[in-house]
Amino acid sequence: MNAPRRAARSRPSKGKASIARVGLSALVVATAASATAVSAVSLRMARTVVTPAGRVANTRIVSLDASAQTITLERTADTALPGRYGIFTTGTSDYLRLGSVVADDGKTVTRKLLTHVPADGSLAAEAAFSGWYFDEPEQLRLPVLSVQIETPVGLCPAWEFPADGDSGVWVVQVHGRGTTRAETLRAVPLFRALGITSLAVSYRNDGEAPRSASGTYTLGATEWRDVESAIEYALHRGARRILLMGWSMGGAMCLQTEALSAHRDVIAGLILESPVVDWRTVLRYQSRLLKLPAPVLSLTERILDSRWGARLVRGGDAIPLDRLDRVAHAAELRHPVLILHSDDDGFVPSDASHALAAARPDLVTLETFEVARHTKLWNYDETRFTRVIQDWVRQQGLADGE
Repeated sequence: MNAPRRAARSRPSKGKASIARVGLSALVVATAASATAVSAVSLRMARTVVTPAGRVANTRIVSLDASAQTITLERTADTALPGRYGIFTTGTSDYLRLGSVVADDGKTVTRKLLTHVPADGSLAAEAAFSGWYFDEPEQLRLPVLSVQIETPVGLCPAWEFPADGDSGVWVVQVHGRGTTRAETLRAVPLFRALGITSLAVSYRNDGEAPRSASGTYTLGATEWRDVESAIEYALHRGARRILLMGWSMGGAMCLQTEALSAHRDVIAGLILESPVVDWRTVLRYQSRLLKLPAPVLSLTERILDSRWGARLVRGGDAIPLDRLDRVAHAAELRHPVLILHSDDDGFVPSDASHALAAARPDLVTLETFEVARHTKLWNYDETRFTRVIQDWVRQQGLADGE
C-alpha cells in the first residue's frame, strides 16, 4: 500500500513574504517619520514657550486719514474691540494711540487716531495692536522716579510712582510675557487715588532687565526672585504692606512669590489680570488652537519639565510645571486674591482662574469679563476695571486712611 500523504504545510510564497516585509518596513518608516515629526514640532513648541520674543506684527494697516484723524485696520477680534488701545508702527511714529471705532464693514475697522501724525506721514502696513495705551510714564502726568532694583541677575530698571501721602502700602506691578513694564502703566492712577505707591518693575530676560545665564524664560519658576527683590526694595523705601499685581505671565510670577517669598508676612494680597494660574491649561489651549495632536502636547510638557529637555531648548533648569500649577496647590494659598479675567481671553483661558476661585472661595474673588480678551480689560471697560479693583482694595483695608 502506498503510505498516506502528509498534509502539506501552508507556506507563504516568496512573493508574498517579500510583500509582507516591504509592508512592515513601510510601517516602520512611517512610524519613525511620524515620531520624528512629533519630536520636531514638540521641540519647536517648547522653544517658543521659553524663548523671549519681541513685539509681533499682528495687524495690517489699510489706510491713514491724517485730516480726519482716523486709521483703518484689517478687522480682527482685537482691532474691533470697543475702548482705547495703541498700535506699534514703523514710519513717522513708533506708537500711536487709538480711540473708539467709528466704522466697521466686517473686513476693516476705522478708529479715531488720538496721536497726531503729519499729513505726509507714511506707515508700514504691518503693525502690532496693543492694550498698553500708555507707553511712557510721562504720559500719566504723575510724579515718577526711574530707579534700579538689585536682583540676583543684576540691576533691573523700574518706575516708582510715589503716593500722595504715606499709607505705607505699595503695589509691585509685574508685566507679562513678551512685554515690558509699560504694560502696567494703565493701573497706576487708580492706585495713586487710593494713596498707594506703584512700583512698575522689569525682570530677567524681558528686554530691559539683564539676561539670565540661559537667556530663557522659566515661566515664573525663577523670575519670581526678581519680584522678591522688588518687595525688598519697597520695604527699604518705607513700605509696610505690599500688594502684588501681575498681568498674564506676571500673574504666575506673583503667585510663585506669594508661595515662596521670605516676606509673606508683609504681602497684603494679589491682584491678577488675565493671569496664568496653571501653565498646562495654557499649553493645552494653545495646542488646540494650533490643532496639534495629543502626543505633541504630551512631549512638549516632558521637554519643558525635564533636565534633558532643558538642554534641548537651551534653557537653564527644568521648569517644574507641577509646582507652577497653583490650582493643584490651592491649599497653600495664604493671601486674598482678586482675579480679573475675560472668558473669551483668546490666549490664556480663564479655566484655571475659575478653578482656583472654586477651590479657595474663602480667599479668591473672581471678576469675569466678556469681549475684553487678553490683558485688555482696562481698555475695554476702564470704569468697571477701576471700580472692581478699588472696591476690593478698600475691602482689604488698604486704602489711604483705612
